[in-house]
Amino acid sequence: MSYRVALIEGDGIGPEVTVATKEVLEEVSNASSVSLNFVQVEAGDHALEVHGEALPETSLEEIEKSDCCLKAPIGKSAYDVIVHLRQRLDLYANIRPAKAFPNVSCLNPKTDLVIVRENTEDLYVGLETADDDRATATRVITRKACERIAQFAFQLARERRNSVTAVHKANVMKKTDGLFLKVCNEVASKYPNVHFSDMLVDAAAMNLIRNPQDFDVIVTTNVYGDILSDESAQVVGGLGLAASANVGQDFAIFEPVHGCAPDIAGRWIANPTSLVLSAAMMLDWLGQRKRHNDAKLASRAIQRAVECCLAAREVTPDLGGKLSTMEMARAIKKQLSQVIVR
Repeated sequence: MSYRVALIEGDGIGPEVTVATKEVLEEVSNASSVSLNFVQVEAGDHALEVHGEALPETSLEEIEKSDCCLKAPIGKSAYDVIVHLRQRLDLYANIRPAKAFPNVSCLNPKTDLVIVRENTEDLYVGLETADDDRATATRVITRKACERIAQFAFQLARERRNSVTAVHKANVMKKTDGLFLKVCNEVASKYPNVHFSDMLVDAAAMNLIRNPQDFDVIVTTNVYGDILSDESAQVVGGLGLAASANVGQDFAIFEPVHGCAPDIAGRWIANPTSLVLSAAMMLDWLGQRKRHNDAKLASRAIQRAVECCLAAREVTPDLGGKLSTMEMARAIKKQLSQVIVR
């Protein structure tokens, strides 16, 4: 089965990890029935410099014509690209797994959690005003958004360990977080076989360090999710390993959690794992959406291949290894050729 994938190479190390990830995905196409046709799309700092806007309308049109989008990290114009895409395409669920990997420093080797973050509202709607003496941001929390993100979290928990924790600050923000928590409780009542609990965001931040293994699925609002997902990534070894998905009803964008790291751009030492694992999430999503088992098998094969490289310490300098970006990609590709179902 063939898929049209809009590809944003990004800024800084973006083009480097993109080339590396495409090399891994070539092995998938060669060894399975999954065919990925990449359409390069301009977006980010370079697009802003050339076209005067970080996300030109022509790029939006190409993205909307595709089955999904794979996006590398973007520089200073990241907000104008990804936040706009999330809102325009209604990609309401941001999915960020955090799982312990072999031979990677981790606070607890039993850590295996997913943060499900509402992705379209909260303070990130951009409703801000300011004068010389006062700045104000409007926080938007709606029942609709709370219901669908909670339902997403509970459905995901049923595929995992049947536990959902809603993270909030309803003791202080009684209206906004109060609505979020109320709706989460309402949705929880429809899933009697899923254990439900709630936790204040400051306590959640502490417990992610103290007892990360106790979490299964965390569901939360946009800003809290943004912060806690970076924390959880560090718990299991750092942002270089952190993949993510932005999922809506009919479309999804997959991207690494980390930034474009301009300080190491051009040195070819960037860890490609985050984008590679984001591509694995993409294949799993395509497989589920299109009922294409080979795509789901390829997703799992990529994850196993990455874990094999980590176990063998075939890694980039950030993880204590000596491989370049492309050398690590080829190591993953070599492992992939041995584990992928043909």
